[in-house]
Amino acid sequence: MHNIENVSDDIFWVGVNDRKTQRFENYLPLDKGVSYNSYLILDEKVALIDTVEIGTSENFLEKVEGVLQGRKIDYLIINHMEPDHAGAIKDIIRLYPDVTLVGNVKTFPMLDAFYDCAKEGCENNRLVVKEGDTLELGKHTLTFAMVPMVHWPESMVTYESSTGTLFSNDAFGSFGSLDGGIFDDQLNLSFYEDEMRRYYSNIVGKYGAPTQAAIKKLGGLDIKCIAPCHGPVWRTDISRVLGHYDAWSKMEPEAEGVVIVYGSMYGNTEKMANAIARQLSKEGIIDIKLYDASKTDHSYIISDIWKYQGLIIGSCSHNNAVYPKVQPLLSKLQNYGLKNRYLGIFGNMMWSGGGVKGIQAFADSLRGVEVVGEPVEVKGSPRSEDYTKLEAIATAMADKLKAARK
Repeated sequence: MHNIENVSDDIFWVGVNDRKTQRFENYLPLDKGVSYNSYLILDEKVALIDTVEIGTSENFLEKVEGVLQGRKIDYLIINHMEPDHAGAIKDIIRLYPDVTLVGNVKTFPMLDAFYDCAKEGCENNRLVVKEGDTLELGKHTLTFAMVPMVHWPESMVTYESSTGTLFSNDAFGSFGSLDGGIFDDQLNLSFYEDEMRRYYSNIVGKYGAPTQAAIKKLGGLDIKCIAPCHGPVWRTDISRVLGHYDAWSKMEPEAEGVVIVYGSMYGNTEKMANAIARQLSKEGIIDIKLYDASKTDHSYIISDIWKYQGLIIGSCSHNNAVYPKVQPLLSKLQNYGLKNRYLGIFGNMMWSGGGVKGIQAFADSLRGVEVVGEPVEVKGSPRSEDYTKLEAIATAMADKLKAARK
Protein backbone atom coordinates (compact mmCIF):
# COMPACT_ATOMS: atom_id res chain seq x y z
CA MET A 1 0.00 0.00 0.00
CA HIS A 2 1.49 3.34 -1.06
CA ASN A 3 1.81 6.52 1.03
CA ILE A 4 1.74 4.72 4.37
CA GLU A 5 4.69 5.29 6.71
CA ASN A 6 5.97 3.30 9.65
CA VAL A 7 6.33 5.42 12.76
CA SER A 8 7.74 2.26 14.36
CA ASP A 9 7.55 -1.46 13.54
CA ASP A 10 3.88 -1.77 14.51
CA ILE A 11 2.70 1.85 14.35
CA PHE A 12 1.61 3.23 10.98
CA TRP A 13 0.87 6.75 9.79
CA VAL A 14 -2.40 6.50 7.84
CA GLY A 15 -2.96 10.24 7.51
CA VAL A 16 -4.00 12.23 4.46
CA ASN A 17 -3.11 15.57 2.92
CA ASP A 18 -5.72 18.19 2.13
CA ARG A 19 -4.64 20.62 -0.57
CA LYS A 20 -8.19 21.56 -1.62
CA THR A 21 -9.68 23.22 1.46
CA GLN A 22 -9.04 26.94 1.23
CA ARG A 23 -9.58 27.93 4.87
CA PHE A 24 -9.06 26.02 8.10
CA GLU A 25 -12.13 26.36 10.34
CA ASN A 26 -13.41 28.41 7.40
CA TYR A 27 -11.30 31.46 8.26
CA LEU A 28 -7.56 30.67 8.35
CA PRO A 29 -5.92 30.46 4.89
CA LEU A 30 -4.42 27.12 3.87
CA ASP A 31 -2.17 28.34 1.07
CA LYS A 32 0.09 25.31 1.55
CA GLY A 33 -2.59 22.83 2.60
CA VAL A 34 -2.81 20.82 5.81
CA SER A 35 -2.39 17.20 6.83
CA TYR A 36 -4.80 15.18 8.95
CA ASN A 37 -2.66 12.63 10.74
CA SER A 38 -4.07 9.36 12.02
CA TYR A 39 -2.15 6.39 13.38
CA LEU A 40 -2.82 2.64 13.46
CA ILE A 41 -1.22 0.31 16.01
CA LEU A 42 -1.13 -3.39 15.10
CA ASP A 43 -0.82 -5.71 18.09
CA GLU A 44 -2.86 -8.48 19.68
CA LYS A 45 -5.46 -5.75 19.78
CA VAL A 46 -5.61 -3.08 17.07
CA ALA A 47 -5.99 0.60 17.99
CA LEU A 48 -6.68 3.51 15.66
CA ILE A 49 -5.57 6.88 17.03
CA ASP A 50 -7.98 9.59 15.81
CA THR A 51 -9.47 9.87 12.32
CA VAL A 52 -9.58 12.61 9.66
CA GLU A 53 -11.81 15.30 8.20
CA ILE A 54 -14.83 13.79 6.45
CA GLY A 55 -13.95 15.18 3.02
CA THR A 56 -10.75 13.10 2.99
CA SER A 57 -12.31 9.94 4.42
CA GLU A 58 -12.17 7.81 1.27
CA ASN A 59 -8.38 8.03 0.95
CA PHE A 60 -8.01 7.48 4.70
CA LEU A 61 -10.16 4.35 4.74
CA GLU A 62 -8.23 2.87 1.83
CA LYS A 63 -5.04 3.25 3.85
CA VAL A 64 -6.57 1.80 7.01
CA GLU A 65 -7.88 -1.25 5.15
CA GLY A 66 -4.55 -1.64 3.35
CA VAL A 67 -2.67 -1.88 6.66
CA LEU A 68 -5.24 -4.11 8.36
CA GLN A 69 -5.33 -6.73 5.60
CA GLY A 70 -8.65 -8.08 6.83
CA ARG A 71 -8.12 -7.56 10.54
CA LYS A 72 -10.64 -5.53 12.55
CA ILE A 73 -10.12 -2.44 14.69
CA ASP A 74 -10.61 -3.14 18.38
CA TYR A 75 -10.25 0.41 19.74
CA LEU A 76 -10.73 3.89 18.30
CA ILE A 77 -8.95 6.43 20.50
CA ILE A 78 -10.71 9.81 20.33
CA ASN A 79 -8.21 12.35 21.64
CA HIS A 80 -10.23 15.32 20.41
CA MET A 81 -13.74 15.73 19.03
CA GLU A 82 -13.13 18.58 16.60
CA PRO A 83 -14.46 17.47 13.18
CA ASP A 84 -11.11 17.69 11.40
CA HIS A 85 -10.10 14.71 13.59
CA ALA A 86 -13.44 13.10 14.36
CA GLY A 87 -15.03 13.48 10.93
CA ALA A 88 -14.58 9.85 9.90
CA ILE A 89 -15.74 8.25 13.17
CA LYS A 90 -19.07 7.20 11.67
CA ASP A 91 -17.28 5.63 8.69
CA ILE A 92 -15.06 3.60 11.02
CA ILE A 93 -18.09 2.42 13.01
CA ARG A 94 -19.90 1.36 9.84
CA LEU A 95 -16.88 -0.66 8.67
CA TYR A 96 -16.00 -2.02 12.12
CA PRO A 97 -19.25 -2.13 14.10
CA ASP A 98 -17.65 -3.93 17.07
CA VAL A 99 -15.05 -1.20 17.63
CA THR A 100 -14.82 0.21 21.14
CA LEU A 101 -14.71 4.00 21.26
CA VAL A 102 -12.21 5.30 23.83
CA GLY A 103 -12.58 8.80 25.24
CA ASN A 104 -12.94 10.70 28.48
CA VAL A 105 -16.01 11.84 30.36
CA LYS A 106 -16.24 15.01 28.24
CA THR A 107 -15.67 13.24 24.92
CA PHE A 108 -18.93 11.37 24.56
CA PRO A 109 -21.38 14.23 25.16
CA MET A 110 -19.62 15.99 22.28
CA LEU A 111 -19.81 12.85 20.15
CA ASP A 112 -23.55 12.70 20.80
CA ALA A 113 -23.88 16.42 20.02
CA PHE A 114 -22.04 16.19 16.70
CA TYR A 115 -23.64 12.94 15.57
CA ASP A 116 -27.07 11.52 16.34
CA CYS A 117 -25.51 8.45 17.89
CA ALA A 118 -28.76 6.65 18.63
CA LYS A 119 -29.55 6.94 14.95
CA GLU A 120 -26.02 6.22 13.73
CA GLY A 121 -25.45 3.23 16.00
CA CYS A 122 -22.46 4.66 17.85
CA GLU A 123 -24.03 4.81 21.30
CA ASN A 124 -22.59 1.45 22.44
CA ASN A 125 -19.07 0.05 22.91
CA ARG A 126 -17.70 3.00 24.86
CA LEU A 127 -14.74 3.00 27.21
CA VAL A 128 -14.43 6.08 29.41
CA VAL A 129 -10.86 6.74 30.53
CA LYS A 130 -9.47 9.19 33.03
CA GLU A 131 -6.06 10.64 33.90
CA GLY A 132 -3.41 7.91 34.09
CA ASP A 133 -5.61 5.05 32.88
CA THR A 134 -3.92 2.45 30.69
CA LEU A 135 -5.05 0.22 27.86
CA GLU A 136 -3.09 -2.95 27.06
CA LEU A 137 -2.89 -3.92 23.40
CA GLY A 138 -0.27 -6.65 23.79
CA LYS A 139 3.29 -5.41 23.38
CA HIS A 140 2.00 -1.84 23.41
CA THR A 141 0.49 -0.05 26.39
CA LEU A 142 -1.46 3.18 25.98
CA THR A 143 -1.65 5.70 28.83
CA PHE A 144 -4.07 8.62 28.75
CA ALA A 145 -3.45 12.16 29.98
CA MET A 146 -6.03 14.92 30.09
CA VAL A 147 -4.99 18.29 28.61
CA PRO A 148 -8.18 20.34 28.99
CA MET A 149 -8.34 23.57 26.96
CA VAL A 150 -5.44 22.59 24.72
CA HIS A 151 -7.57 23.62 23.10
CA TRP A 152 -11.04 22.13 23.87
CA PRO A 153 -12.38 20.94 27.24
CA GLU A 154 -12.23 17.25 26.28
CA SER A 155 -8.73 17.34 24.77
CA MET A 156 -6.45 14.50 25.82
CA VAL A 157 -3.24 12.88 24.62
CA THR A 158 -2.23 9.22 24.38
CA TYR A 159 1.25 7.92 25.25
CA GLU A 160 2.59 4.59 24.00
CA SER A 161 5.28 3.51 26.44
CA SER A 162 7.24 0.83 24.54
CA THR A 163 8.19 3.26 21.76
CA GLY A 164 7.92 6.51 23.72
CA THR A 165 5.41 7.88 21.23
CA LEU A 166 3.14 10.72 22.30
CA PHE A 167 -0.01 10.99 20.18
CA SER A 168 -0.61 14.65 20.90
CA ASN A 169 -3.51 15.51 18.61
CA ASP A 170 -3.65 19.32 18.13
CA ALA A 171 -0.73 19.98 20.49
CA PHE A 172 2.51 20.49 18.52
CA GLY A 173 0.54 20.58 15.26
CA SER A 174 1.25 22.65 12.17
CA PHE A 175 -0.38 23.87 9.00
CA GLY A 176 1.12 22.71 5.71
CA SER A 177 0.62 19.46 3.82
CA LEU A 178 3.30 16.78 4.18
CA ASP A 179 4.84 16.78 0.73
CA GLY A 180 6.85 13.58 0.66
CA GLY A 181 8.29 12.98 4.11
CA ILE A 182 6.33 12.95 7.33
CA PHE A 183 9.17 13.20 9.87
CA ASP A 184 10.98 16.33 11.05
CA ASP A 185 14.30 15.07 9.68
CA GLN A 186 12.78 14.62 6.20
CA LEU A 187 11.37 18.14 5.85
CA ASN A 188 12.31 21.81 5.57
CA LEU A 189 11.59 22.79 9.15
CA SER A 190 11.86 26.55 8.61
CA PHE A 191 8.57 26.39 6.70
CA TYR A 192 6.81 24.08 9.16
CA GLU A 193 7.98 25.99 12.21
CA ASP A 194 6.51 29.20 10.78
CA GLU A 195 3.28 27.34 10.06
CA MET A 196 3.38 25.74 13.51
CA ARG A 197 3.62 29.20 15.08
CA ARG A 198 0.75 30.44 12.92
CA TYR A 199 -1.26 27.40 13.98
CA TYR A 200 -0.45 27.86 17.67
CA SER A 201 -0.90 31.63 17.85
CA ASN A 202 -4.23 31.67 16.05
CA ILE A 203 -5.83 28.51 17.46
CA VAL A 204 -4.25 27.62 20.79
CA GLY A 205 -2.78 31.03 21.63
CA LYS A 206 -5.46 32.11 24.10
CA TYR A 207 -4.81 29.03 26.24
CA GLY A 208 -1.27 29.67 27.42
CA ALA A 209 -1.88 28.64 31.03
CA PRO A 210 -3.48 25.26 30.13
CA THR A 211 -0.65 24.67 27.65
CA GLN A 212 1.93 25.35 30.36
CA ALA A 213 0.12 22.91 32.64
CA ALA A 214 0.15 20.28 29.89
CA ILE A 215 3.88 20.78 29.23
CA LYS A 216 4.67 20.30 32.92
CA LYS A 217 2.48 17.19 33.06
CA LEU A 218 4.08 15.63 29.98
CA GLY A 219 7.58 16.60 31.04
CA GLY A 220 7.90 13.47 33.15
CA LEU A 221 7.38 11.15 30.19
CA ASP A 222 10.21 9.58 28.21
CA ILE A 223 9.11 11.03 24.87
CA LYS A 224 11.03 9.74 21.86
CA CYS A 225 8.47 10.70 19.22
CA ILE A 226 5.67 13.27 19.04
CA ALA A 227 2.93 12.30 16.61
CA PRO A 228 0.44 15.20 16.25
CA CYS A 229 -2.69 15.27 14.12
CA HIS A 230 -1.39 18.04 11.84
CA GLY A 231 2.05 18.54 10.38
CA PRO A 232 5.37 16.74 10.91
CA VAL A 233 5.95 13.77 13.19
CA TRP A 234 8.83 14.73 15.51
CA ARG A 235 11.43 12.03 16.14
CA THR A 236 14.79 13.82 15.94
CA ASP A 237 14.75 16.97 18.05
CA ILE A 238 11.96 16.65 20.62
CA SER A 239 13.38 19.44 22.78
CA ARG A 240 13.08 21.85 19.86
CA VAL A 241 9.32 21.50 19.49
CA LEU A 242 8.77 21.41 23.26
CA GLY A 243 10.83 24.59 23.53
CA HIS A 244 8.68 26.34 20.95
CA TYR A 245 5.49 25.51 22.81
CA ASP A 246 6.99 26.54 26.13
CA ALA A 247 7.96 29.97 24.78
CA TRP A 248 4.79 30.53 22.76
CA SER A 249 2.50 29.61 25.65
CA LYS A 250 4.31 32.21 27.79
CA MET A 251 4.05 34.72 24.92
CA GLU A 252 7.81 35.10 24.99
CA PRO A 253 9.13 36.62 21.75
CA GLU A 254 11.60 34.61 19.70
CA ALA A 255 13.39 37.50 18.04
CA GLU A 256 14.22 41.18 18.29
CA GLY A 257 12.30 42.48 15.27
CA VAL A 258 9.27 44.74 14.87
CA VAL A 259 5.87 44.16 13.31
CA ILE A 260 4.28 47.33 11.90
CA VAL A 261 0.63 46.95 10.96
CA TYR A 262 -1.53 49.76 9.68
CA GLY A 263 -4.90 50.58 8.18
CA SER A 264 -4.95 53.34 5.57
CA MET A 265 -7.73 54.57 3.28
CA TYR A 266 -5.95 57.16 1.18
CA GLY A 267 -2.27 56.50 1.82
CA ASN A 268 -1.39 58.96 4.59
CA THR A 269 -1.23 56.35 7.37
CA GLU A 270 0.84 54.20 5.03
CA LYS A 271 3.32 57.07 4.59
CA MET A 272 3.62 57.22 8.36
CA ALA A 273 4.25 53.47 8.58
CA ASN A 274 6.96 53.66 5.94
CA ALA A 275 8.69 56.48 7.82
CA ILE A 276 8.74 54.46 11.03
CA ALA A 277 10.11 51.41 9.21
CA ARG A 278 12.86 53.47 7.58
CA GLN A 279 13.96 54.92 10.90
CA LEU A 280 13.98 51.48 12.52
CA SER A 281 16.32 50.34 9.77
CA LYS A 282 18.59 53.34 10.37
CA GLU A 283 18.66 52.34 14.04
CA GLY A 284 20.00 48.92 13.10
CA ILE A 285 16.82 46.84 13.40
CA ILE A 286 16.98 44.21 10.67
CA ASP A 287 13.76 42.21 11.08
CA ILE A 288 10.96 44.62 10.19
CA LYS A 289 7.61 43.23 9.03
CA LEU A 290 5.33 45.87 7.51
CA TYR A 291 1.70 44.84 6.97
CA ASP A 292 -1.33 46.52 5.44
CA ALA A 293 -4.17 45.15 7.58
CA SER A 294 -6.51 45.37 4.58
CA LYS A 295 -4.35 43.13 2.41
CA THR A 296 -2.70 40.47 4.56
CA ASP A 297 -4.74 37.86 6.38
CA HIS A 298 -4.52 38.53 10.09
CA SER A 299 -3.37 34.98 10.87
CA TYR A 300 0.02 35.76 9.30
CA ILE A 301 0.26 39.07 11.15
CA ILE A 302 -0.56 37.43 14.48
CA SER A 303 2.06 34.74 13.87
CA ASP A 304 4.72 37.40 13.41
CA ILE A 305 3.46 39.31 16.46
CA TRP A 306 4.06 36.08 18.40
CA LYS A 307 7.58 35.94 16.97
CA TYR A 308 8.87 39.49 17.43
CA GLN A 309 9.21 41.67 20.51
CA GLY A 310 8.23 45.00 18.94
CA LEU A 311 4.76 45.92 17.67
CA ILE A 312 3.72 49.25 16.15
CA ILE A 313 0.09 49.76 15.18
CA GLY A 314 -1.33 52.57 13.06
CA SER A 315 -4.88 53.40 12.10
CA CYS A 316 -6.69 56.12 10.27
CA SER A 317 -9.85 57.37 11.92
CA HIS A 318 -13.08 55.80 10.68
CA ASN A 319 -16.40 57.00 12.09
CA ASN A 320 -14.59 58.22 15.21
CA ALA A 321 -13.09 54.78 15.77
CA VAL A 322 -10.32 52.41 14.69
CA TYR A 323 -10.26 51.48 11.00
CA PRO A 324 -12.48 48.39 10.40
CA LYS A 325 -9.60 46.28 9.07
CA VAL A 326 -7.46 46.99 12.15
CA GLN A 327 -10.11 46.59 14.84
CA PRO A 328 -10.55 42.78 14.49
CA LEU A 329 -6.80 42.35 14.96
CA LEU A 330 -6.91 44.40 18.16
CA SER A 331 -9.92 42.45 19.38
CA LYS A 332 -8.21 39.09 18.90
CA LEU A 333 -4.99 40.21 20.55
CA GLN A 334 -7.00 41.62 23.44
CA ASN A 335 -8.96 38.39 23.75
CA TYR A 336 -5.69 36.44 23.82
CA GLY A 337 -4.19 38.72 26.49
CA LEU A 338 -1.10 39.80 24.53
CA LYS A 339 1.91 40.49 26.79
CA ASN A 340 5.70 40.80 26.82
CA ARG A 341 5.69 43.25 23.92
CA TYR A 342 6.70 46.87 23.31
CA LEU A 343 4.00 48.85 21.51
CA GLY A 344 4.12 52.01 19.43
CA ILE A 345 0.98 53.89 18.33
CA PHE A 346 0.29 56.19 15.39
CA GLY A 347 -2.57 57.23 13.14
CA ASN A 348 -4.25 59.72 10.87
CA MET A 349 -7.45 61.76 10.92
CA MET A 350 -9.11 64.72 9.19
CA TRP A 351 -11.89 66.38 11.19
CA SER A 352 -12.26 63.95 14.08
CA GLY A 353 -9.88 61.43 15.63
CA GLY A 354 -10.59 57.96 16.93
CA GLY A 355 -8.00 55.60 15.48
CA VAL A 356 -5.19 56.49 17.87
CA LYS A 357 -7.61 56.76 20.79
CA GLY A 358 -8.88 53.26 20.07
CA ILE A 359 -5.38 51.76 19.89
CA GLN A 360 -4.49 53.51 23.15
CA ALA A 361 -7.57 51.99 24.79
CA PHE A 362 -6.46 48.59 23.51
CA ALA A 363 -3.01 49.12 25.05
CA ASP A 364 -4.51 50.23 28.36
CA SER A 365 -6.56 47.03 28.55
CA LEU A 366 -3.48 44.78 28.46
CA ARG A 367 -1.04 43.88 31.20
CA GLY A 368 2.54 43.41 30.17
CA VAL A 369 2.42 45.58 27.04
CA GLU A 370 4.57 48.70 27.36
CA VAL A 371 3.85 51.71 25.13
CA VAL A 372 7.08 53.25 23.84
CA GLY A 373 7.37 56.81 22.59
CA GLU A 374 4.50 59.26 22.34
CA PRO A 375 1.50 58.27 20.20
CA VAL A 376 1.35 60.35 17.03
CA GLU A 377 -1.88 61.38 15.29
CA VAL A 378 -1.59 63.45 12.13
CA LYS A 379 -4.25 65.54 10.44
CA GLY A 380 -4.11 64.93 6.69
CA SER A 381 -0.76 64.44 4.98
CA PRO A 382 2.19 64.22 7.39
CA ARG A 383 4.51 67.24 7.52
CA SER A 384 8.18 67.51 8.45
CA GLU A 385 7.43 67.91 12.15
CA ASP A 386 5.17 64.85 12.03
CA TYR A 387 7.90 62.73 10.51
CA THR A 388 10.21 63.81 13.33
CA LYS A 389 7.66 62.52 15.87
CA LEU A 390 7.22 59.26 13.98
CA GLU A 391 10.97 58.75 13.84
CA ALA A 392 11.01 59.26 17.61
CA ILE A 393 8.66 56.27 18.02
CA ALA A 394 11.04 54.17 15.94
CA THR A 395 14.07 55.33 17.92
CA ALA A 396 12.34 54.64 21.23
CA MET A 397 11.40 51.16 20.03
CA ALA A 398 14.93 50.45 18.81
CA ASP A 399 16.37 51.60 22.14
CA LYS A 400 14.08 49.22 24.02
CA LEU A 401 15.00 46.31 21.79
CA LYS A 402 18.72 46.99 22.05
CA ALA A 403 18.48 47.25 25.82
CA ALA A 404 16.72 43.87 25.90
CA ARG A 405 19.75 42.27 24.19
CA LYS A 406 21.80 42.62 27.37
